[in-house]
Amino acid sequence: MSFVRFLARPMLASSFVLAGMDKLKNADDTATQLSPLLRRAAESLPFQTNEKVLARVIGGTQVGAGVLLALGKSARLAATVLAVISALNGYVEWRSADITSKEGRDARRKQLLKNVSLTGGVLLASVDTNGRPSLAWRAEHLAADAKKNAGHLAADVKKTTGKQLKKADKAVRKAVDHTHGA
Repeated sequence: MSFVRFLARPMLASSFVLAGMDKLKNADDTATQLSPLLRRAAESLPFQTNEKVLARVIGGTQVGAGVLLALGKSARLAATVLAVISALNGYVEWRSADITSKEGRDARRKQLLKNVSLTGGVLLASVDTNGRPSLAWRAEHLAADAKKNAGHLAADVKKTTGKQLKKADKAVRKAVDHTHGA
């Protein structure tokens, strides 16, 4: 892992870990703030749950994904999860912000920009391959190598088969000449 990744991942993850811990501690407030989304989520689940439990799940997921990102373990998956959570948080905070005063509107805009920036950061982290080729790149090159090797194999088979056919033809001619000459 590069020095930049070593520093940047924990720095980026820290705000998510702290926000997730806050959601866990204040699950009632989180459930109230996220109520419209959580109510829809609870209705679409095949089992019975309540908004407070879902708020805790979101908080725990945020803490877990933040820790994984900070440690560089399953960092791309963790960053993807954090990007989704960050986008949802940004939307909910933007919708629930107080816009009755100029200060409230300014705070809403600053909070939105912070959430957009964090979402962008974890989106970048979600595609960071840590200097190694991605699975898609590896699969593409593996397929190209297999195609090239298959072509070489086919050429070798054709060459070998051609030689064997010439030997067989020569042997048949020799046998025919031998039987006609006898």
